[in-house]
Amino acid sequence: MLLAIISDIHENFHNLIKTLEDINTRNVEYIICLGDLMNAGIAKVLAMQDIPCFMVWGNNDGEKVDIMQAACRENSQLSVSLNTYDFLELGGKKIFISHYNDLAEPMAKSGLYDAVFYGHNHLMKKEIINNVHVVNPGELAAQKTGICSYAIYNTQENSVELIEIDDIITLKSEVFSQYLRDNQHKLKFRSKDAFQ
Repeated sequence: MLLAIISDIHENFHNLIKTLEDINTRNVEYIICLGDLMNAGIAKVLAMQDIPCFMVWGNNDGEKVDIMQAACRENSQLSVSLNTYDFLELGGKKIFISHYNDLAEPMAKSGLYDAVFYGHNHLMKKEIINNVHVVNPGELAAQKTGICSYAIYNTQENSVELIEIDDIITLKSEVFSQYLRDNQHKLKFRSKDAFQ
């Protein structure tokens, strides 16, 4: 079974559509979204896909009522967790998903999962901890890194591929990056890794 893992869309419709186009070429059977849609319109796009999508909340999902309404519409393919983390079993694999990066390593070390997926800091990363895939698919927004990326988890092969999308739109600029670096102590972001 092929699972697509996406995160941190931050209402970038262009990059979401480009990513979904790519996903549709790869025989993906299920999409896992790790939060930070920011906009209920993003939920509506995910809900109308042919591929089922399961989502956990991020810290930038303020339109919760509208997002839930999109998920509850007739023929919606979007399901929404009640939390910023959840537990799934897909393709015979036990999976822990969370928006937050600080839960990833402890859950991998628990030995209860085959894969752990997280987002939040926007940094594409894959590693293996205690024989568990620990993966951040990166950001669809391309806002902090300038890269639009997602991950494919092949449950049969127990392998992960990180995929970068071309022809994207980004708001990342040197002005934005420098401002974040200069003011991160005042802004008090939970994750500082993306601003280095």
